[in-house]
Amino acid sequence: MENEQKQGFNAELTEKDLKQCCKGEADCGQCKGSACIIGYAKQCIGNYRKEPKKEIPRGTEHIPTTDFKVFDELELETGIAHILKECKNCREDHTENCIINVTRNCYEVGLLGDAHPFEGSALQYLMYLKTNYPEKAARIATIYQDKKN
Repeated sequence: MENEQKQGFNAELTEKDLKQCCKGEADCGQCKGSACIIGYAKQCIGNYRKEPKKEIPRGTEHIPTTDFKVFDELELETGIAHILKECKNCREDHTENCIINVTRNCYEVGLLGDAHPFEGSALQYLMYLKTNYPEKAARIATIYQDKKN
């Protein structure tokens, strides 16, 4: 699976995953938009859909890391697994402000409390998670390996 290369970025799937994570105004009250980790990621995906560019200028700097809302863990884990499938395993060409990396970082803030290092390899990332968050890593890996998702 590590050697599979996708063509393009599946913004539609990512947008669907983000909507699943969004708590909505019923739970949150007024939408905070880009001040919310899910709202910020949705804004980034929306901008990408309008003008498909791989890089988000200063994207990781604008992630609202002080958004302390509690999100459904399974939805966040699913989002991480799906975004890892979008990863091109760029290794040395990895950039922090790539749309995929910024989105993954948003999910991480909700699930793990902070953004975590990524070396441009989904497999290395899953191994990092297994060492530091074994239960979450197992669920993410299972979803990641599922061919239906």
